[in-house]
Amino acid sequence: MTFALIGNPNSGKTTLFNQMTGSNQRVGNFPGVTVEKKEGSVRGHKGVTVVDLPGIYSLSPYTAEEVVTRDFLIQEKPDAIINIIDATNIERNLYLTLQLMELDIPMILALNMMDEIRGNGSSIDIQKLQAELGIPVVPISAVKNDGVDELTHRAIKCAEDKARPKNLDFCSGYVHAAIHSIAHLISEEAKAAGLPLRFAATKIVEGDEPVIKQLKLLEPELDIIDHIVTDMEGHLHTDREAAMADMRYAYIETLCSHAVVRAGQTKEHLRSVQIDNVLTHKYLALPIFLCAMLLVFWLTFGVFGSILSDLLSLGIDKITQITDAGLTAADVSPALHSLIINGVFAGVGSVLSFLPIIVILFFFLSFLEDSGYMARVAFVMDKLLRKIGLSGRSFVPMLIGFGCSVPAIMATRTLPSERDRKMTIMLTPFMSCSAKLPIYAVFTAAFFAKYQALVMISLYIFGMLVAVAAGLLLKKTLFEGSPVPFVMELPSYRLPSVKSVLMKMWERAVDFLKRAFTLIFIATIVIWMLQSFDYGFHMVENTGDSMLASLGKIIAPIFSPLGFADWRAATALVTGLTAKEAVVSTFAVLLGASDPSSVVPLLSQFFTPLSAYSFLVFSLLYMPCIAAMAAVKREMGGWRSALLVMVFQTSVAWVFAFLVYQIGSLFL
Repeated sequence: MTFALIGNPNSGKTTLFNQMTGSNQRVGNFPGVTVEKKEGSVRGHKGVTVVDLPGIYSLSPYTAEEVVTRDFLIQEKPDAIINIIDATNIERNLYLTLQLMELDIPMILALNMMDEIRGNGSSIDIQKLQAELGIPVVPISAVKNDGVDELTHRAIKCAEDKARPKNLDFCSGYVHAAIHSIAHLISEEAKAAGLPLRFAATKIVEGDEPVIKQLKLLEPELDIIDHIVTDMEGHLHTDREAAMADMRYAYIETLCSHAVVRAGQTKEHLRSVQIDNVLTHKYLALPIFLCAMLLVFWLTFGVFGSILSDLLSLGIDKITQITDAGLTAADVSPALHSLIINGVFAGVGSVLSFLPIIVILFFFLSFLEDSGYMARVAFVMDKLLRKIGLSGRSFVPMLIGFGCSVPAIMATRTLPSERDRKMTIMLTPFMSCSAKLPIYAVFTAAFFAKYQALVMISLYIFGMLVAVAAGLLLKKTLFEGSPVPFVMELPSYRLPSVKSVLMKMWERAVDFLKRAFTLIFIATIVIWMLQSFDYGFHMVENTGDSMLASLGKIIAPIFSPLGFADWRAATALVTGLTAKEAVVSTFAVLLGASDPSSVVPLLSQFFTPLSAYSFLVFSLLYMPCIAAMAAVKREMGGWRSALLVMVFQTSVAWVFAFLVYQIGSLFL
């Protein structure tokens, strides 16, 4: 048995999915989080699967989310639809509900956020709503897990009974006449195409090209349909799509006047309006955002993260010492001893010590995201992004890019314009992903110990400013034109649930550990081998005689104008293509660091504070890891486009690192 979980963005859909399945799928309080369908088994019900589909506002095939959802419903034919709606905004949410009912699939309505409705003194007559719509209606609060079990049981019963919507005819007047005339005309074609008749008829009235093609209508039938629609538009003095929207909203308005009693605006909405007067202020919004991020970095690196990271480093150091003593006592061969201690423990251990920093940073970012604040930042950024040829909608993938470039690049599918999508893909990797945090932490501790938070936020701001400059360049060259209009729903401010925030922290920690014990583990072994042997596979006493040194010396001159010409720095940047954390593990292996903390003082052999900052700028901006480039290739349609992105981003990185070092040299 398969359920399709569908709703508007911000309706609590993915939260409900997590409650039903126990899954740790991404939850966010801004539109566009769910890019692809995700599925999971319903807890306590063997053989029952729920599919989390992208958040949409309608079944019109204008965006990638709408196409994914519509194709799944029509082609996969789930046993039932669970339509979750935001009860505090019921009128807008019911617009999608009416379209879903036309698909003639067993369906149940989940009224979410009912706790907010009750808390405000408002009420919804569930029985009246159920009778009018002709489908089961269940009140729930997904974030509190209230009513979710009842929803699951009733959804299973709905699917078993094949209880299709009882009321599909909620139109009147000229729209009613047009729909029923067209339905009579296309009944055989709709049956042959496997489309529900009511759905096909309404989509033809709207002028839905994919449905018209799917029905394979003949020219005489198309002429009759055109006449029917033109007649309807003439009587109503509006176009076909507006006529359908007016018809649906007229029905929704009547329905809500019977079933919904409002005591006024919700406390959450009123509170949000008051907060927005400050946080989205014309002049204060950006300074407040920068101050918020500075506070986050100070708490992460200056208060909590550094203490926990130091404690973990001590633990890793102790385990390394015990293992070293054990290998010595066991008289293990020098090569294997060196591989385990100087390779695996130094490389992987140096990265693992930064796990607390990453987890704590994501705690704060998840809190800001789930509270609804980041949606406001997207709104505020719209004006700035428009100047570089993008809309505020592009800020959502860029925001996700602060976590990881791979899902950020995939999230560009939510953008309606191909131009905006490709341009956003090329700019998103300039956002500093979490994999670069160990690089920043090591270098700021080594050269900017007193100003770690300031240097850290300067890198994040630098990435955003470079994205602006690169965007202006792309706007005047490859991507001429204007961005699509930007309309964004601002969710009410809400206190994030502890479960949601902890899930994101856990997800990031697991992802980090997987990378540490797979990609970074393998990269560490390869680096150790290349720096321990010459081309005749004889162990070398001096790493300068190794295979790695000879390879690194070939590319090192490229970085000489940037202030770091040492082959070890060049090699670290190359290994960073497997995973950015590998830059730190490579330094640990090459410098023979006995423990993670000992990497820091050894860096002063090759860097000055200025060249260190130049190295950080290059690390921030150059092409992302292989996994991200594979995502670029998939989203942009081939390796040719991916190669263009690689060359573009690495060239930009070189130019800005060059400017930082050369201009800085004039003053320092």
